[in-house]
Amino acid sequence: MNSNMKVTKRSGERETIDLDKIHRVITWAAKGLNNVSVSEVELRSHLQFFDGIPTEAIHETIIKAAADLISPESPDYQFLAARLAIFHLRKKAFGQFEPPKLYDHVVGLVEMGKYDAHILQDYSREEIDTLDSYIDHWRDMNFSYAAVKQLEGKYLVQNRVTHEIYESAQFLYILVAACLFAKYPQETRLKCIKDFYDATSTFKISLPTPIMAGVRTPTRQFSSCVLIECGDSLDSINATASSIVKYVSQRAGIGVNAGRIRALGSPIRGGEAFHTGCLPFFKYFQTAVKSCSQGGVRGGAATLFYPMWHLEVESLLVLKNNRGVDDNRIRHLDYGVQLNKLMYQRLIKGQHISLFSPSDVPGMYDAFFEDQQEFERLYLQYEADESIRKKQIKASELFSLMMQERASTGRIYIQNVDHCNTHSPFDSRVAPVRQSNLCLEIALPTKPLNNINDPDGEIALCTLSALNLGAIKNLDELEPLADLAVRSLDSLLDYQDYPITAAHKASMNRRTLGIGVINFANYLAKEGVRYSDGSANNITHKTFEAIQYYLLKASMKLAKEQGACPSFHETNYAKGILPIDTYKRDLDKICDEPLHMDWDTLREEIKQHGLRNSTLSALMPSETSSQISNATNGIEPPRGLISVKASKDGQLKQVVPDFEKYQYSYELLWQMPNNEGYLQLVGLMQKFVDQAISANTNYDPTRFEGQKVPMQALLKDLLLAYKYGVKTLYYHNTRDGASDKHDDITSIEKEDDSCAGGACKI
Repeated sequence: MNSNMKVTKRSGERETIDLDKIHRVITWAAKGLNNVSVSEVELRSHLQFFDGIPTEAIHETIIKAAADLISPESPDYQFLAARLAIFHLRKKAFGQFEPPKLYDHVVGLVEMGKYDAHILQDYSREEIDTLDSYIDHWRDMNFSYAAVKQLEGKYLVQNRVTHEIYESAQFLYILVAACLFAKYPQETRLKCIKDFYDATSTFKISLPTPIMAGVRTPTRQFSSCVLIECGDSLDSINATASSIVKYVSQRAGIGVNAGRIRALGSPIRGGEAFHTGCLPFFKYFQTAVKSCSQGGVRGGAATLFYPMWHLEVESLLVLKNNRGVDDNRIRHLDYGVQLNKLMYQRLIKGQHISLFSPSDVPGMYDAFFEDQQEFERLYLQYEADESIRKKQIKASELFSLMMQERASTGRIYIQNVDHCNTHSPFDSRVAPVRQSNLCLEIALPTKPLNNINDPDGEIALCTLSALNLGAIKNLDELEPLADLAVRSLDSLLDYQDYPITAAHKASMNRRTLGIGVINFANYLAKEGVRYSDGSANNITHKTFEAIQYYLLKASMKLAKEQGACPSFHETNYAKGILPIDTYKRDLDKICDEPLHMDWDTLREEIKQHGLRNSTLSALMPSETSSQISNATNGIEPPRGLISVKASKDGQLKQVVPDFEKYQYSYELLWQMPNNEGYLQLVGLMQKFVDQAISANTNYDPTRFEGQKVPMQALLKDLLLAYKYGVKTLYYHNTRDGASDKHDDITSIEKEDDSCAGGACKI
């Protein structure tokens, strides 16, 4: 290329391009990496240079050239591209590669209104200098390219209009830690901050989107998931819509339980008028969900729940599909259908299901969650009562309609409400679980609001994070990480703001946390076991036993220090009942791993001291935050050894962790012959996990006759999940040969913002 070519600097000044400088930067970025060629990156970059090219465009061209070279043969280009991108980000944020001193940086951003002023009030200059000494800015060089692009797009503090970036990743990590432990005693907080910084910046603990993007800024709402229950009155419906708007505007993913709303044609005001049914109010909730953008971090989204036996269920099941007209469709919400044992029994026995309006069958809606025997008694009683309005439909027809819609939209979710209440941290008679959330891993008590300031209502919030199973060498390492995760999230509950009284009250009383895992597929690959053949069952049992045990132990220790949560008496833990006491015994037929932890001692300690947190565990999708840690997504098998994620930043290639060492040990999604092995693993996890699990079902039509997945296969998996005690089912994925290449090396995935972040999209 022409070495006399001119570049245009930011000042507008033009000068001759410095090819030696470009060479030095690429050579620096390539140091220590395998199978990367500096000259190849230079060649690809030079082809795109032009006379007068802005200096910023030069950086971006080189980064893209390196990113385009990421392949199974040369996976380290993802780190070369990442280092070049970090170099570029720092130049944009700081005007130079070397970051400033932490104190100067914080002062500048507090003055700009980008950082919360409490940082300078809670910490002295000397303490901030100590925190600065903990920072290892070279940890930036461990990010993959996809991680840097996610940081740049979602997490780093910035002006989302002008795209100015104000910080780098290590400042993010140290300041999140400083904010979360600001109120800890001075003699212990610096150690907590250092330990937490080290755990998060080396990817051992993964934080969700709201925490990564928000903690250290003046916006203080960091719960990933919000559960709002609607009553059967206009006041409650309006309060629900107002609550949705408040929380969607603050980056939270919403679950709305609308199952109490009476059916079309029900009498209101003593027969003065007929009720318009569910659809107008569901549309109202959709409008509320879409009314606010979420600051460029993610779009507003919600899942709405209703029972399978609702009189309008046939209309509700088709709300998302593309057939029909806008009047009878509500396509921008997702839906969760609530089932229990009685519904499944009617299917198995070839019987009918009777549909009712909740308003016509007193006591039955509450019993559906609180008491399964009482529900069955009332259901049979109302079925036999000819004076009560009802409709009967063959169970096989209703289940087939539900599964057909689940298959065609991918977004009709399943909640087994009996499992959510019989295998639960909560005593269902005083604190029933009536819904889940957008990503179906949260299972917490709620109560309808009659107005936005109703002190008797209960909005459930859950604050999330995850442990990186790929970053540990033995299960003992989980104990200190579990302790850090519990302490930090528990502090967050007191640190954040609560725009609605019902949410504040519930959070303070229950102090619910949801700590999950990422990189499970990498963990299995290292162990040399597979999802599909039962070989991972025992290690999964052993691992999740350790996780839940250490989380409970950490919360018990915190209760000794700071007191149990005020509503601890409403948990089964208070009675000495643990997850190992209430799981589905069918799991014993697929796993003979014994219990390894000292549960008896822990049981007594919990009864004596209580728990600081009503819930500790939940397994979330972790779509974006797992990319930050260069980890596989939650508990899911990867679709390809290289995933190409199509996002608003373009196509991001990500190679599975430890590719060169374990590429042949990974079991990829579409290599799995069916869902059975995966559902066994989810059931074994659910034995220990006290909330729920974002578990997906996946189907490759080419495996079936006529390239069509039969209804029998869908229903079999649904029954299998129920048999193993699975509380919720999330996405239904169907293999699309166009996007999932049949060589099983590369898969193309569209970034999905329906699950609100990190946390959800943790």
